Amino acid sequence: VQLVESGGALVQAGGSLRLSCAASGLSFGAYTFAWFRQAPGKEREGVSAISPGDGRSVYVDSVKGQFTISSDNAKATVYLQLNNLKPEDTALYYCATSSTPRLLSRPTLWARALMYDYWGQGTQVTVSS
Repeated sequence: VQLVESGGALVQAGGSLRLSCAASGLSFGAYTFAWFRQAPGKEREGVSAISPGDGRSVYVDSVKGQFTISSDNAKATVYLQLNNLKPEDTALYYCATSSTPRLLSRPTLWARALMYDYWGQGTQVTVSS
């Protein structure tokens, strides 16, 4: 299994980015995909997750209305659209995938890094004020 993130960049506050996570080596629709972020000196935080098999998605409260997760099953790619970016969104953003069934039905578990089996290398998002 391989996850390759891209799309991170340096942007000004208020700007937008779209992160991509290209997956290979797995049955895309059978897995749950999530985006995590980690800022310097802080713990890794689950931001959003999606189940491509049924289209269900979830978000951490702090990004609701600001970030949008989506997937393209034909391309085996998951996206995270980041809008109205703020300096506090600066972090290394990781894509991860889990084979745990119905993970998104477990609100206390989907954002836990330990629930994910495979990780990408991360893509850096830096927001300047």
